[in-house]
Order: sequence, then C-alpha cells, then structure tokens
Amino acid sequence: MTHTLITLPYAPEALEPVISRETIGYHHGKHLQAYVDNLNKLAAGTEYEDMPLEDIVRKAQGGIFNNAGQILNHNLYFTQFAPAAGAANGPCGKLAEAINREFGSFEAFKAEFEQKGVTLFGSGWVWLAADKDGRPVITQEQNAGNPVTQGLKPLMTMDVWEHAYYIDYRNRRTAHLQALWQIINWEEINRRYTA
Repeated sequence: MTHTLITLPYAPEALEPVISRETIGYHHGKHLQAYVDNLNKLAAGTEYEDMPLEDIVRKAQGGIFNNAGQILNHNLYFTQFAPAAGAANGPCGKLAEAINREFGSFEAFKAEFEQKGVTLFGSGWVWLAADKDGRPVITQEQNAGNPVTQGLKPLMTMDVWEHAYYIDYRNRRTAHLQALWQIINWEEINRRYTA
C-alpha cells in the first residue's frame, strides 16, 4: 500500500483568516507530504508496508511510528475543518450530551481543551477522544502521538507544532487555539463520534 497525500476538502484559501493559504501550502503541501514520502520509504519491504495507518500507529516504533502518526494526525486535523463553520456551530446529539455530562458545559470543555493545548510543552497535539464507552476525554500527545495508542477513538485535534501556526500567529499559540473553533466542522466530529 502506498500512502498518498490527502486531498483537502476545501480550497487552500478557504479557511482564511483563521488559517492562511500560505500556512496551508507549507503545512499540507510540504510538511505532510514529507511525512507521506518518508513513511513510504521506511515501510517498504517491512510488515508495515500494506498496513492501514491506525494499525501502524498502534504497533510501530521509531521513524515508522513518527511518520505514520503524523500522517494520521494531519489527516484527521485537515478534514475536521470547514470554511466559516462558525463558532456557534457546536456538537449536537449524543456528543453534546456526553461533553456536557463530562465537562459541565461546552464552554467549560473549550476552556480545558485550550488550556491543555497551551500547556503542552514542546511540539505535539491536544485531542478530544472517546473511550470505549463513548466518554469524551482530552489528551495531550507529544510529537506524533495519537489517542489510538491508548485504545481511544480520536475525534478532534489541534496541532500545537509551531509550523501549524507560526506564519499566522507567530508565538501566540493561545490565539491560534482560540481561533480554530471558528472553523471546526462539528458535523464531521459528530460523525466520527457515532461511527
């Protein structure tokens, strides 16, 4: 199986001003492409060559894990956005009920999520995931980490590697995290939760 760069479900400028066309160009077109190319080289001729990404992330270590993890993370990241989705567009149905039950309210969830993103030291990801019982949890993952390694279902993520926000926000990670809520496609997050 040869891994390929995902096609974005929107135009490169569609997420502006939250994420600029320039950031999309570097982040998707260069960083993610490099992970795809590296994984294809590293996995060739190994047990991982024909394995789905999630299985590679669960089983591999070292360079294969790092590149597969970054592809999986970025694929989920880029496909969770929609142009001008709007901050009022939040979770609904069972996911909304679970978030309210676990965190008290959607606003309390957002505050905790942002805090986990701001306080993650170095590079990595903050995730909304669900356990086997559908309970929502927030995890901080270093580098290429993904909640699937803990038996969780990844639902939504914010990338706190500097390349995700430095062109648009410089060193203002908090501003970046706060802005991303405007473009989260909650229909997609709800779909992942109920799948």
